[in-house]
Amino acid sequence: MDLNITGQRAFISGSTQGIGYAIARGLATEGASVILNGRTTERVKEAVARLRAEVPGADVTGIAADFGDAAAVDRLTEQLADQQDGIEILVNNVGLFGLSPFTEVDDATWQAYLEVNLMSAIRLSRRLITPMLTRGSGRILLISSESGVNVPGDMVHYGVTKAAMIALGNGLAKLTRGTGVTVNTILGGPTYSEGVAGAVQQVADAQGLEAEAMKGAIIGANRTSLLERFIEPDEIANLAVYLSSPRAAATNGAALRADGGVLTTLM
Repeated sequence: MDLNITGQRAFISGSTQGIGYAIARGLATEGASVILNGRTTERVKEAVARLRAEVPGADVTGIAADFGDAAAVDRLTEQLADQQDGIEILVNNVGLFGLSPFTEVDDATWQAYLEVNLMSAIRLSRRLITPMLTRGSGRILLISSESGVNVPGDMVHYGVTKAAMIALGNGLAKLTRGTGVTVNTILGGPTYSEGVAGAVQQVADAQGLEAEAMKGAIIGANRTSLLERFIEPDEIANLAVYLSSPRAAATNGAALRADGGVLTTLM
């Protein structure tokens, strides 16, 4: 199926690895011009080179910005707003993730999670939605999590920010009434990104187990999802790429699950 996004310009926050990179690769494969983003210039350059190698002929550029720094985000949004043809696809993916007892999460950590996970999407969407509405076309995606619906007790700070992203997507979609712009949210489940793989390896090393055995114990053996395995980043990306296309014009204001059945088994 041709998704009809050839030549469209897409910005994906937090896209030097993991889900963000997989989404960027999926969009580039479909012919979109993609702008990668990471915290450092070095990481962005490496990701741009990698994606160009994986998708020969793809139009790939990058902009470094730390979403924990409001001034850096302001500079980024200025750069995006100055794009000659405008940003037609905005994927709000960047996010912090971590386990911690609720009583040990201090105000500074809460503020950091809110800045990166929520305010990044607010700042980017606030700047880019008006040109989309003026053109009468555009796509805004928010990459949230099933943890925003069923908030884990050991990740309350994370879950709260993901719940807020779902609310943000719901509200923004109401601003698009009668236009060709859509705003949708993806509720991802446990995904085996580079960050998660590193955490699994650390736990496995601490317990003297092979990483694959630990991976299976966390997901498969405990039967925490209908899928009974970690989701691969490309499996989240497949949904994101579709929602970015004109083929998804009738899907707006939705919170779509790509959670492997986690919410089905827990609710």
